[in-house]
Amino acid sequence: MYLNHKYKNNWCLSPDQSLLAHAGNWTVPSQLIIKSPKGNNTPTPLPHYTSLFHLKSNLPDTQQQEIIKGIKMYNLAAAIIYCSAGLYTKNPIDVRTALSLIKDASQLLPTLLENGHTTIAGRLAGAFRNINRDKIANQIMAAMKQAGYDIREHDPFENQLDGNILLNPQSAAVNRIKLIWQQMRETIIADFLPAPGIAIDKNVYLNEVNEVYIMDAYHSLSIERYKVNAQLIERVSSGLWDKNANTEDGKHKDAMAARGYYQAFGVVKQSIVKVLNGENAGTTADINHGEWYRQLFDPSVATGILKVSDLAGYRNSQVYIGGSKHVPLSVDAMRDAMPTLFELLENEPEASVRAVLGHFIFVYIHPYMDGNGRMGRFLMNVMLASGGYPWTVIPVQKRTEYMDALEQASVKFDIAAFSKFMAYLVSEAVNGRPVAKLPEV
Repeated sequence: MYLNHKYKNNWCLSPDQSLLAHAGNWTVPSQLIIKSPKGNNTPTPLPHYTSLFHLKSNLPDTQQQEIIKGIKMYNLAAAIIYCSAGLYTKNPIDVRTALSLIKDASQLLPTLLENGHTTIAGRLAGAFRNINRDKIANQIMAAMKQAGYDIREHDPFENQLDGNILLNPQSAAVNRIKLIWQQMRETIIADFLPAPGIAIDKNVYLNEVNEVYIMDAYHSLSIERYKVNAQLIERVSSGLWDKNANTEDGKHKDAMAARGYYQAFGVVKQSIVKVLNGENAGTTADINHGEWYRQLFDPSVATGILKVSDLAGYRNSQVYIGGSKHVPLSVDAMRDAMPTLFELLENEPEASVRAVLGHFIFVYIHPYMDGNGRMGRFLMNVMLASGGYPWTVIPVQKRTEYMDALEQASVKFDIAAFSKFMAYLVSEAVNGRPVAKLPEV
């Protein structure tokens, strides 16, 4: 590794960036700050407008360091103690997630007491009380006062955490998803039209879903860079398609993707029927989404493009997103986060929030090796149906805006652009002016 070679292992991440890593935020930073006594306080430019900054600084004690994924950093307790005060307002989700992993004040008190960190201790007490961990807050205050320190509690966050959110000290991923949900939901509610509600005549809704199929398949597949057209989509969804008789259809990747989309659309529609009949949308999606995925890729397996094991379910290795600074959750974190996503969908009262955050958090987690975008859009539309909103197509012509909005939400935890983007598309669909069109032949 470059840093080991340059500094002979005498380096580590800054406490702020160490905290982000402990909180599960592995987003590629614009500038990675490296501390070393041999640093020269200058940046090293890197590709894609990123850089290393070599901060000349002493390192924390050895017992306050650890190595994760080959990267030397402050351990969790030290990162929490020595992170900047501004991080609480700049990255509240990350700081709350890191705080939630502290099980007892004894993880922090030795350093606070030995170094007389009264200001930091007061800030930490206020921060723990903010996330409803009063016991730890009280322990910090009592221990510091008993040692003779003048300590004043101060909440460094800009707002109070919802008291109904229960954070799990065993899983950063679970806490991160819960905190993202709480931070983003009010923005979405403000952007969206009130849910129309499920119509009495459910067949009218289902007929409208059927009518939008070719449009939806064309745009959703095109967003993923498949080369499809209305004619191919119609052929693979009809009796004219035969993977055994038609060599071109049987081996062509685009045709298999189109056929898989047709099969998946059919089972997604069955899920919508259940939702329209009163079943909980989150529960239905939780139970059914594995079948959506299997149908999406079944034709590619049947023709030998993919292996049967590719239909096993969630991924078993790390995945990366081309062109994105967001790094999806590790395999273990992903397996913790997915049940939490569906639990949140089950309990969320607003259909708009279920739709927008269902889509966003699904692709943020990225549970599959492939197909996450299509699955996220299927999930979005099942959630829209739960509020009586029409099936909404994301146009391929707006792919850049769509991807940029998802990137902003993933990297900066700012849902505003994606929320407004989706609210506009759904509003136009509600008013009979769908934005997506098929290209002229």
